[in-house]
Amino acid sequence: MTDQNPFDAMMKMGQDWAKAMNPALESFTPKGFEALFPTMPKDLMESFMGKGLNPNGLDAKTRLLLTLAALTVLGAQAEAQIRLTVRHLVEAGATQQEIAETIAQMGVFGGVPAMNKAMELAHEVLEKDET
Repeated sequence: MTDQNPFDAMMKMGQDWAKAMNPALESFTPKGFEALFPTMPKDLMESFMGKGLNPNGLDAKTRLLLTLAALTVLGAQAEAQIRLTVRHLVEAGATQQEIAETIAQMGVFGGVPAMNKAMELAHEVLEKDET
């Protein structure tokens, strides 16, 4: 009988499967993964994430700000998702101030290290967007 943790065994099985499907996946890292996804146009986001689904509900920008807040509180570990969310927030009409305030407020709940990491990631996206 093996003493191997079942999660480790599943992780190894998944890695072996990915390597068998595509050997390049053995060295895959998610850094820059968000660049594979295009930014949705503002009107499309509003249709699928905002007032298009629920005229009396939250708009797409507000939903994305809530998503950014949640990703920050979770420890800002989901770097690709934070970058993708910030990029979509800019398209949805959020200002840099709104993005920064959302992240800053989450420092109270997720801690200062998580807030700092999310700020760095957002700054990268916003800086890139300006050029």
